[in-house]
Amino acid sequence: MRRLWGDRNARLYIAGQSLSTFGDSALWLALGIWTKMLTGSASAAALSLFMFTLGSLSGPVGGMIADRMRRRPLLIAANLATAVLVLLLLLVHDRNQVWLIYAVMFGYGLSAGVLGPAQTALQQTLLPEELLGEANSALQTAQWGMRLITPLLGAGMLATVGATPVIIGDVVTFLVAIAALFAVRVHEERPAPTEQHWFAEAIAGGRHIGATPVLRQLTLAGVLATTAFGLSETALFAVVSKGLHRPDAFLGVLISIQGAGAIVAGITAAAILRRLKEGRLVTLGLATAASGFLLQIASSTPAVLVGSALIGSGLPWITVGIMTLLQRRTPPDLMGRADAALDLVLCTPQTVAIALGAGLLAVIDYRILLLAIACLMLAASVFLLTRPEHRDIAPERPATATTGAVP
Repeated sequence: MRRLWGDRNARLYIAGQSLSTFGDSALWLALGIWTKMLTGSASAAALSLFMFTLGSLSGPVGGMIADRMRRRPLLIAANLATAVLVLLLLLVHDRNQVWLIYAVMFGYGLSAGVLGPAQTALQQTLLPEELLGEANSALQTAQWGMRLITPLLGAGMLATVGATPVIIGDVVTFLVAIAALFAVRVHEERPAPTEQHWFAEAIAGGRHIGATPVLRQLTLAGVLATTAFGLSETALFAVVSKGLHRPDAFLGVLISIQGAGAIVAGITAAAILRRLKEGRLVTLGLATAASGFLLQIASSTPAVLVGSALIGSGLPWITVGIMTLLQRRTPPDLMGRADAALDLVLCTPQTVAIALGAGLLAVIDYRILLLAIACLMLAASVFLLTRPEHRDIAPERPATATTGAVP
């Protein structure tokens, strides 16, 4: 990591991103709890999170916007607009204004649909190719570290001092992210205009992934992985209640252990990536997570805890491998749309699998479901192991783009 922290742009970018993630994580959970407090309805609380998910479906359009504009000015404007949007939450005082929480969460999702692709694209431009893996590793480590502390912090502040400090704190993190963006040194040319139809332009990122064998293969493996993780969301409740015969609150312990495993894996991802390349790193993550799910079949607390750590370890390795390869194998002018397409392709089956897993648990034993989840992971791992394209990945990033400008 010395090379990464020795790069001024990398330090500023990662610091800004990490603080922004900190504010987001604290706010999202707090808004769900706040909605429950105002309405007394768990369904109303769930609806606030659904509104965010609904807004984030705009990702493909956000990716197109990110590729039509210079990324740094776009990110500054989007962060500022989102900060102003969050301030509207200060107008909420009772259940009669809950609709405003829903509106803000929907807008937050729309913002995420632009911010995500633009951030990935700017990172590709800001950093030399050899630092992309280390940057993704650092961001994953920070993200999982935040997940361990920010939910408790946001919920604790909400319970003790109310929603206002949580709202103001999130706004401050957006302002810090804006300051970091102003401070980085990057030259971006204005993207060249395109004569493509807007729909063809919007799906160009997905077409690029489909036409690039190594990306297509890693994406297919990622779809199997996210489907498996989606199925596991409800299975974990059965692991706690039926397998370990412990109260539901023990699920928090498993999630914490999972987060700790993810932090360790995030720290090591860059070093492993230098030896194994992206495809093999993803394969390692898949196999590690599969082992974790198999261990959770056992009705033994130590085995389940080790399994949780292994599942957590697999997540950053899978994510870092896929994101780094996407950045290396995608032309800069397609980066936003490719990132948005990848996010849509991976998140859609996971969302469907969460609902499917809940239904399956009503008719089959949770241990059978965990075995099926592990088999999905192992199938994806074996698939990648048999792909010769992942044995020796050339370090070059595409020098030409399909639609014009190179930032």
